[in-house]
Amino acid sequence: MTEAADNPVGGLDLLFSAVILLDAGLAIRYLNPAAEHLLAVSGKTVYGSRLDSVAGCPATLMEALDNALAHGWNYSEPDTEIRRGDDQVLHLNCSVNQVEAGEIRLLVEFWSIDPQILRATREERLSELQLASRELIRNLAHEIKNPLGGIRGAAQLLEHELGNPGLREYTQVIIKEADRLQGLMKRLLSPHRPMQPAAVNIHEILERVRSLLTAEFPRSLDIRRDYDTSLPDLVGDREQLIQAMLNVARNAAQAIMNRPAGEAAGRITFRTRVARQVTLAKRRFPLALELQVIDDGPGIPDDIRERMFYPLVSGREGGNGLGLTLAQNFILQHQGSIECESRPGYTCFTIRMPLARDQKTED
Repeated sequence: MTEAADNPVGGLDLLFSAVILLDAGLAIRYLNPAAEHLLAVSGKTVYGSRLDSVAGCPATLMEALDNALAHGWNYSEPDTEIRRGDDQVLHLNCSVNQVEAGEIRLLVEFWSIDPQILRATREERLSELQLASRELIRNLAHEIKNPLGGIRGAAQLLEHELGNPGLREYTQVIIKEADRLQGLMKRLLSPHRPMQPAAVNIHEILERVRSLLTAEFPRSLDIRRDYDTSLPDLVGDREQLIQAMLNVARNAAQAIMNRPAGEAAGRITFRTRVARQVTLAKRRFPLALELQVIDDGPGIPDDIRERMFYPLVSGREGGNGLGLTLAQNFILQHQGSIECESRPGYTCFTIRMPLARDQKTED
């Protein structure tokens, strides 16, 4: 297959898992057919190239490779994100082992993850993080709320005592900023009201969101619909669902609204489909709604992609980092899930919620 064919690696050609052999400089010395297929490359063309120049590897994997070379430490990770040359993102199990075979020093193996297991693991991790973040933020909000009221009251009293009207400009700044922070605290504490479930049509909700966005961004958006009109109603809290979808869609709109003059309007697509045999919140549902909000904006910055649903994390200047947090919270209350795939020119939020709760069975 390559110059490395003389090495005793013939049996690796028969494996279904992807195997890559690297030298001390992390250059590729062998790929089995499964690895060529996985990375969509030819072994001959990438022979001698560094692994991270052939595929996008996370920093944790590169650090593991360095540690394996320097200290002989093996490495195993159940969910490693690899980006192929065509920008397709793969989530794979990964292991790294030190070997001694001529110039070969490392054996890297990738194998696929069952999508349902991956989704269930992510949902469980997100749910745990969400609960911890929610409790932290609620406690913080309570601690901040009372002092803010005192600051605002003191500023009002001071304003009445000032003889120079020009100085009231400064007290107004204090009052307005205190009001803004109190509004922020209210939003942090507000999503915990009891749900008010009823039968709702998801397309009516999306049309409401579409009309709100059109009014807010009248000249900078092209909002398209790709609806499956056969979808049945789902049981949910109408106001929570409107707010969740609006937060996700507004996040997309804000990402694409500042295009240079002369460029076409940014595009957002609402897409709905039926998903079958879906596991959500550790339960199996025969039918689920799959809703996607897709935009052609610049993508989510790499440094916040893993934390985008955390409170107070925002990639936009002036953003408060609550929109996606609240959206995720509302979706989780509906036993649903929300995921995101993003790269420059394409960001897709995928929301799944059960359509047939009465037929669910334990997974």
